[in-house]
Amino acid sequence: MYNDLFAAYEQLAAGADEAFQAVERDYGDQVRCRLYCDDCCYAVFGLFLIESVYLKHHFDQLDSEKKQEALARANKADKALAVLEKGMADHQDDPELQAYTLGRERIRCPLLNDRQECILYPFRPITCRIYGVPTKIQGRAFVCGQTGFQKGEPYPAFDLDAVYKNLYRLSVELLEKAGRAPTERASLLVAVSKSIKTDVADLIAENL
Repeated sequence: MYNDLFAAYEQLAAGADEAFQAVERDYGDQVRCRLYCDDCCYAVFGLFLIESVYLKHHFDQLDSEKKQEALARANKADKALAVLEKGMADHQDDPELQAYTLGRERIRCPLLNDRQECILYPFRPITCRIYGVPTKIQGRAFVCGQTGFQKGEPYPAFDLDAVYKNLYRLSVELLEKAGRAPTERASLLVAVSKSIKTDVADLIAENL
């Protein structure tokens, strides 16, 4: 039903891969991503609806054992996220402190298995794909703490804002294709743990 939207999303993901590879080619000594490096797998972030539904679609194709193990990890992640949300609420009048708190929090992604492998690596979100290179969000530069990029030095930064606009657009189109009238709630982000635990129809309904 959503094949055309999935294809458009995959183009965005491919663009992120190409951008990562370009930085890795030109700044190989600074990019420290490697097999079994899982720093990005403990970062806290959310998915636009199109990414959430895409991830759920591919999660449902896994074998039963992998899914059950991941769902158990998702329950643990949800408990940790609930504690984090409570702490964030205590600082709701201080966005900078909230951002600082969120950036320091480490919660294991339920897709990371005990062998430090992502069980949905080919279908991982765009945030995961560009984590190891400099990014730009609302004019501010960010980079993984494991890299060799030096603060204050000029580097090419991947424009996440532009990607977010496209993810929002695709999320609106998904809602329309599902026969729903999209609202500003199409910009709401969904945790990976919730994405894999929730039926697609419910994910869509909760974004209305």
